[in-house]
Amino acid sequence: METIKITSPAFLDQQRIPDKYTCQGEDVNPALEFSNVPSGCQSLALIVDDPDAPGGVWTHWLVFNIDPSLVRVEENSVPLKAIQGRNSFGHNQWGGPCPPPGPVHHYRFKIYALKEKLNLSSTADQSELEKAMEGKILGFGQLIGTFSR
Repeated sequence: METIKITSPAFLDQQRIPDKYTCQGEDVNPALEFSNVPSGCQSLALIVDDPDAPGGVWTHWLVFNIDPSLVRVEENSVPLKAIQGRNSFGHNQWGGPCPPPGPVHHYRFKIYALKEKLNLSSTADQSELEKAMEGKILGFGQLIGTFSR
């Protein structure tokens, strides 16, 4: 499996996510940049989640069937023709970090290069997306941001 590079101009890997992208700010998605997408990729999928949530993994954003030629997701936007799945807030949109007061949480921005587009609707949640990706992953990359209140 090839490694995809995923970065953000808003924060560095393992660094704090600025308030602007959280419930303490504008609550918009940060810009993301991708490189080293493997050849043969037919679509990209993005999962942003928090494995430190008190009740288990909390999904903040699901976006799939992203055009593989895309090298950037702009701040406060969704890639053209991509589908947003349902996050743990019950919405089809970005839901920024908003942990309970206490320890630092880690937010995983995970990008997957897939052999094909996925036949999923916007009602899909993280487990349905992960199941649909099984056996279709050509590459993977991860960026981790932190946040606490």
